Amino acid sequence: MSRQVVIVGTGPAGLAAAEHALRAGARVTVLDQAETPGGQYHRMLPEAYAAKRPDRIRHGRAEFDRRRRVLTHPRCRWWPGATVWAFSRAEKRLHVLRGQSDCSGRRRVTLVPDALILATGAHDRTLPFPGWELPGVYTAGAAQALAKGERVAIGERVLVAGTGPFLLPVAESLLDVGAEVVAVLEANPFATVRKGWTASPWRLAVHAGKAGELVRYAATLARRRVPYRTGRAVIEARGAERVREVVTAKVRADWSVVPGTERTCEVDAVCVGHGFVPQPELAVAAGCALDEGFVRVDATQETTVDGVFAAGEITGIGGAVTAAAEGAVAGRAAAGARPDPALLRARDRARGFAERLGTAHPIGAAWRSWLREDTIVCRCEETTYGELTRAAEDEVCPGPHALKLGTRAGLGPCQGRICGPVVAELHGGAERHHRPIVQPIRLGELARTEGEPE
Repeated sequence: MSRQVVIVGTGPAGLAAAEHALRAGARVTVLDQAETPGGQYHRMLPEAYAAKRPDRIRHGRAEFDRRRRVLTHPRCRWWPGATVWAFSRAEKRLHVLRGQSDCSGRRRVTLVPDALILATGAHDRTLPFPGWELPGVYTAGAAQALAKGERVAIGERVLVAGTGPFLLPVAESLLDVGAEVVAVLEANPFATVRKGWTASPWRLAVHAGKAGELVRYAATLARRRVPYRTGRAVIEARGAERVREVVTAKVRADWSVVPGTERTCEVDAVCVGHGFVPQPELAVAAGCALDEGFVRVDATQETTVDGVFAAGEITGIGGAVTAAAEGAVAGRAAAGARPDPALLRARDRARGFAERLGTAHPIGAAWRSWLREDTIVCRCEETTYGELTRAAEDEVCPGPHALKLGTRAGLGPCQGRICGPVVAELHGGAERHHRPIVQPIRLGELARTEGEPE
């Protein structure tokens, strides 16, 4: 009898896992909170997936057809709008709510698969700076989601800043929906970026596809006369009711500000992104071990929990190609088949891109020098940098748990998903706790009797 494989997430990792698990003969159930597949990388307009002949799909018709082929396969069940809110370790039971997250009639179901693949991805990492809580300050991912998924520009005059190649497609998406992109600012100096990408040049051939993408983005910026500047960062946003201007400054390799280089730029929106943070909450609930915040996996992408696999950004930030390569290996292994050597080699080559990414676009330790005492760090609870510093220095209540209780940093609606890594870096005050409920749900939904396992 074929194995039942459940996959959480339909980004590049999840879709590749589904495709290869089906090829290996498994029965597959694919879950995602979104209504359309693809994740952030392949995000598209909601009506595009239902269209028989979509005319403009950024990632190409072949990719679109592949997704449709996978998700309409007779052995595949595709559950959009499905929230996985808990995992029972003893029974290896997945608890799911089906339905729109903003509706009250969601159906509560459980799944007990033979194998589980976690492809939950990552979200934007944004370092705090004075004024980052103002309306009009967006994460790079949010700006792209609105542009690609809704054809909405976050503003008419937008500055894109932070670090990493993701800033380039974000700028392109904003241009596509009519925004004026004032500039793209890469915080790392040119020497750091060049050294990271050109080290061991004989290995660059395997990343030719990525290099082609970067060239295309650079050509788009040049054609639209959008400046791309390295070694410069947004260190403050200003405005009364919303952002009206930002202060940028030249920064050194450690991201300390070079005095006298501050400049003011008028904008009505700014999007910032400083890389990505994995979303391992479900993996933590399943009891999977983490290494520096990422899920630990073996050569077949299996975690430290038998029958639970992980692929994509939760195992290490490496981009869509790496995520898909890991998903392919995880899909075959979860289906009970031996991963093909070619798949293993492709995954290992793709992981080289992740190493280059980290070397070319590191986070400089001196970014905290941008902060002032009244700078908000936890936006949910409006906890300031000064409050965190005083609480961390209090010898009466030492430790991360006391820091959270004393300042409420990480106890708001996002449960530390946004501020947690920042608080940990600043004061060692954030921990990854096992939460029985890994996604917010209503009390009525929690009390409702669940159906029989499917």
